[in-house]
This record gives sequence, structure tokens and C-alpha cells, in this order.
Amino acid sequence: MGFVKAEKIWMNGKLVNWDDAKIHILSHVIHYGSALFEGARCYSTPKGPAVFRLKEHTDRLFNSCKIYRMDIPFTKDQINQAIIELIKINKLDECYIRPIVYRGYEQLGVDPTGVPIDAAIAVWKWGKYLGAEALERGVEVGVSSWRRNAPCTMPAMAKSSANYMNSQLIRLEARAHGYVEGIALDVYGHVSEGSGENIFIVRDGAIITPPFGSSILPGITRNTIIKLAEELKIKVIEEQIPREALYIANEVFFTGSAAEITPIAKIDGITIGAGKRGPITEHLQKEFFALFDGTRCDEYGWLTYVK
Repeated sequence: MGFVKAEKIWMNGKLVNWDDAKIHILSHVIHYGSALFEGARCYSTPKGPAVFRLKEHTDRLFNSCKIYRMDIPFTKDQINQAIIELIKINKLDECYIRPIVYRGYEQLGVDPTGVPIDAAIAVWKWGKYLGAEALERGVEVGVSSWRRNAPCTMPAMAKSSANYMNSQLIRLEARAHGYVEGIALDVYGHVSEGSGENIFIVRDGAIITPPFGSSILPGITRNTIIKLAEELKIKVIEEQIPREALYIANEVFFTGSAAEITPIAKIDGITIGAGKRGPITEHLQKEFFALFDGTRCDEYGWLTYVK
């Protein structure tokens, strides 16, 4: 998927032209994957562009960096303000937002002590991650042979660039088998998540999702869906999910800032429910997207308007 270039990228407090946003080939991050990042969306609303759950995304970025002992040389407020200003400067009504904090250029070696910490933010137009038609028709996926990292190997709760080498293997294998996406199991064989999405199953009117202990990222869209479901009086259960529970679920769907809420039609060639978006998934989608079209009040303060 190619970029729709924006005009400016924010790097260490300065605005640079898109094509000039470069780092040195000997930067620590290139050799050791030492970066933590975020993915958020700005939506077009009747009141103008609005970033969805900006505070929570920035909080997670700082938490990820804390786990890896990386002190961000900017405050949360500075990062939030930089995101808002960058969207304004690039004159975008809606966009994807990618803040990243990484170890830069000064020395190499596995020990990162003394390597400078750099930060950058990019915004650009990006469509539906798994395809525009996927929100209704659903996608066909497969359970991957690649497992998520075991506890105490690499922290799943940190949104680390290095973790996405595992995600790439999952996605490449899925593509090779003709699937749109893959589902990873954890080291114990329980359902974990997609290559870049959290996962939910619907069974007997309740929604079930893996707990943090199943090596998942603490997704912000995941948290949103849990809150919306509870509001709708839909029972929410966080528990370990065996692989076979996927096949006999009434509905299965992915969530994520990029994927939003994407139903799953088939898993390993087995039709899930009716083989398309189910009623609970559709209801949650409508409540989610109503946050941005003006038909639902932002009672949780999830929208930060770009003014």
C-alpha cells in the first residue's frame, strides 16, 4: 500500500519536508529494532477533524518506552500538541497518525546506553486497512504456524517495532496461503491476536476476548469495544480462548486503529456463523462509527478536535 504523501513530518520538534525526513544508516534503530510507536486515526466529523483517543495513544507510547527504559525528550502535552499542529499544517480532514520514538545515531552495540532518543510524527491519508468492503463482507483468515512471543521474552504490552517482525511472518504466511490476515496463538496454544489487530469472538450473545496474559497488545480500539459492549448490555468476558472455539463461534471480528472493526467470514476455510458480518459486530460497528458522524454524543471525551 503506497503512501499518499503529506507535506510535513515532525522530527525532534522541527517540521521537515516529507522527502527530507531521514535518519543515518547507522542509527541504532535500524540494526536492533529499538523503536516504540503508535497508530491512531483522525476522523472527519461534522465539527471538523478529530483525533480518536489521542490521550490514550500517547499514554501507551510513554508506557511502551518506560518498559524499554527510553526517556522521551518531550512531554505528553508536547507530543499531543505536535500531532494536532501537524494535522493542521498538512490540511488533512482525516488521516492515520504514526508517532515513533527510536534510538538514533551515535554508536552501535546491543547495549543502548548513551544512544540518543529521537522522536518523529507522520500523518497521511490511509484507507481501510483490510479493504473497504471488509467492514461488511468480512475477511478470510487462517491460524498461523507462527506463535506470539512467550512471556518474559519480548514484552507484548509494549508496541515495539521489533515485535512486528513476528507480525510480518504471520502476515506473509497468511498471504502465501491466500488469506487476508493471520491469527496467532500464544506459546500455550491459546488464541492471541492477529498480526496487527486484537480479536473477539461472539458466542451465545456474549463477546469473548483474550486477556493480556495471552501475549496481546492492550488495544485502544479493543478497550473502546469493551466499553461500548458493556453500555449496550452485552456481556464481555476476558479469558483464554482455545483454537477450536474460533470455528464454532457465532461471530468473530478484529479490532484496531487501522482495522477499526472488521468481521471475519472464514477461518482456515471454515465458515464463521453466516459467513459475513454478524448482528453484534454490526451493532458495535454502528455505535463506533456514530462517534464520528455526529449521531452519537462523545460522552467519554474520546475526540480531540483539530482547531
